[in-house]
Amino acid sequence: MADRMRWRFGDTRSVVAAVYPGELIEIGDLVYLENGVARSAGTQADQGTEAANQQLFAGRFLGVAMQRSPLGDDRPIRVAAAGVFEFPCPGESFELGDWIGADEADDGTRLENQRVTKVAQAALALGRVAKRAPQPVGTVWVEICSTVMSGGVKGTTANS
Repeated sequence: MADRMRWRFGDTRSVVAAVYPGELIEIGDLVYLENGVARSAGTQADQGTEAANQQLFAGRFLGVAMQRSPLGDDRPIRVAAAGVFEFPCPGESFELGDWIGADEADDGTRLENQRVTKVAQAALALGRVAKRAPQPVGTVWVEICSTVMSGGVKGTTANS
């Protein structure tokens, strides 16, 4: 997915993160922290099931990329650790406070960089719905909560 500024409102509590020069990170990518560097969701090793992929990602969730990191570039990027962002999602309805996690790719082997879905447990979540959508609309507004910077959504780590 091409660069897309997904931020809608709220304090982003941005951090500056190192990047792995061998990977592309685009604006709007969900990123996690691994060995001290930010990486896009789709680069996480497949854990065998969607729930296992979501749980590992939620536990290492850093935020949403606010800057691009071209392939081969090792300059740090700004990552939003908070705020409300709009992401594409499967067509479903949402209520305020529903848990939202990274969505698995259709081939079932990795997470999508810029797509989310409703999840049933806090341990799988990277945020909560911030704008009610009683009818399926194809996008959802999510108040993200970085696990790395804030302890994540209640239930993901020490906030259990």
